Amino acid sequence: MTYGLVATLAGSPRAARQVGGILKRLPEGSLLPWHRVVNRQGRISLQGEDFKRQQSALRAEGVLIDPSGCIELSNYLWRGE
Repeated sequence: MTYGLVATLAGSPRAARQVGGILKRLPEGSLLPWHRVVNRQGRISLQGEDFKRQQSALRAEGVLIDPSGCIELSNYLWRGE
C-alpha cells in the first residue's frame, strides 16, 4: 500500500505526507502494520535503522525487495478492495 492510497482511502487524497508523519510517530510496539506502506514508486522511504526494520518486516512476510529497497507494486499493492 502507498502513502497516497492510505490518504485516499481516508478521504484526503492529497495527504500522503501527513500519512507518513502519522506512521512515523506511532508508538513502539504498535500493532498497526506500518511496514506495509511504501512510496508511490514502491520504495521504502525510511533511512538507516528504520529502513532496515521495515525491510526486515516485509521480507518476513515474503515480500521480495531489491537492494535499494524497492518492491514490485504490481505484485504486492493492495488497493482497498
